[in-house]
Amino acid sequence: MVKIKYLLMLLAICILIRFTPVHAGEQPESLLGRLGIDVHGFADLRAGTRITEDDYERDTSLLESRLQLDLSRIDDIAAFQIRADFIYDDIPKETDLDLEDGTGFIDLREANILFSPIDIMDVKIGRQILTWGTGDLLFINDLFPKDWQSFFCGRDVEYLKAPSDALFVSMFPDFANIDLAFTPRFDADRFISGERLSYYNPALGRLAGRDAVVEDYKPDDWFKDSEISLRISRDIFGYELAFYGYNGFWKSPAGMDPVRQEAIFPDLTVCGASIRGRLKNGLFNIETAYYNSKDDTSGDNPFIPNSEIRLLAGYEQELARNFSGTFQYYLEYMKDYGSYRASLPAGNHSKDKDRHVLTLRLTKLALNQNLILSLFSYYSPSDKDAYFRPNIKYKLSDSLMITAGGNIFTGSDDYTFFGQFEKNSNVYAGIRYSF
Repeated sequence: MVKIKYLLMLLAICILIRFTPVHAGEQPESLLGRLGIDVHGFADLRAGTRITEDDYERDTSLLESRLQLDLSRIDDIAAFQIRADFIYDDIPKETDLDLEDGTGFIDLREANILFSPIDIMDVKIGRQILTWGTGDLLFINDLFPKDWQSFFCGRDVEYLKAPSDALFVSMFPDFANIDLAFTPRFDADRFISGERLSYYNPALGRLAGRDAVVEDYKPDDWFKDSEISLRISRDIFGYELAFYGYNGFWKSPAGMDPVRQEAIFPDLTVCGASIRGRLKNGLFNIETAYYNSKDDTSGDNPFIPNSEIRLLAGYEQELARNFSGTFQYYLEYMKDYGSYRASLPAGNHSKDKDRHVLTLRLTKLALNQNLILSLFSYYSPSDKDAYFRPNIKYKLSDSLMITAGGNIFTGSDDYTFFGQFEKNSNVYAGIRYSF
């Protein structure tokens, strides 16, 4: 309750700062506005509960209040931005502040400076949200950090993208657009660790959660454990072509150190390409990439993931007035599958050589587009599991919105990707005031 009071006090102070009037007869102006600082944000209250019993987690899946402040200033030579969330989160046991993991009472989303040293170059330095690629909630060449805990527990979908501490350079020569992101220290995903969501633990051979929170060893040396991402894109006859490169680490702990019994992030390089454009009455996209698992080039190390080829194809079209649909097909093809099977420890469940995933998004706008009804579904015919994300949003006014939805998992086995989360199926509701 004390933290909630702090959030309400901070919101009140922010409103006073933003809306403090000046002399009679003049237009109202905020105190920060006089300094050339623009301030926006929102207050968000959200709660959720599991719809199935989970022996390793609380019945409450989400219970938090969140105040976001977004301060920005644009000068002749640069633009500055700071965006932070002040949070009361009732779920985790540990509430120590960690800006990398997003735990504690502050989640610093952005803190950066943007400037243009020359006409054809933009440079952004600092904490920022980075993304590229063509997929709809499927990521192949987008190797920037994701927050899977937020995605699966009922926070707004914007929180799927976790921040990066990076140097981002965009160049615009005549022949192409070139984007380069350099992260001096590895930024991992905010992955499923067992603290909030239960998961399948192969070492225990069963589901686990708060009783077996993942212990990981993360590369964290400045400049030595760096990441670099590259995109070169160009529009040709109305079609956007792009080529990608990445050198760093698997973003979630994909390997295991058998000596220390810690989850690890093996070395990874990725090269890929994509195309996107119009097709008949809709838009299509095709994206592919080769994942080179540098620590297991022969595929015979059972504690390191094999190299993979990944493919994504999608199509989006308006099906009726204010009603649209998006379909995607996704493939993960494991290289050196025979070596993988031969080296697999006895008793461990084997992955398929090919993992197929189909997705379908349906979106309906109604009541002058103030009501948004959506359903995003994943189905894997190879894993025989599925994940459904129904959501309803209704704008009561320009500043007030209510939302409700769910995260529903199902699967034949508890060791497949979506099947392991079946006990985490939840429903949630929230209200947001924006200013």
